[in-house]
Amino acid sequence: MAEHTDGQSAGGMDIAEQQRTYGAFVKGITWLAGASAVILIFLALFNS
Repeated sequence: MAEHTDGQSAGGMDIAEQQRTYGAFVKGITWLAGASAVILIFLALFNS
């Protein structure tokens, strides 16, 4: 029960940090996906 209470008390801070980290992670994944898509388009154009 003590561990559960500790998890709840730190949950607010953890959720805020998780949301910030998750946002940065999604932004990085989106940037990587866009960059790889651009690279694939350039490769397709140059190869054809």
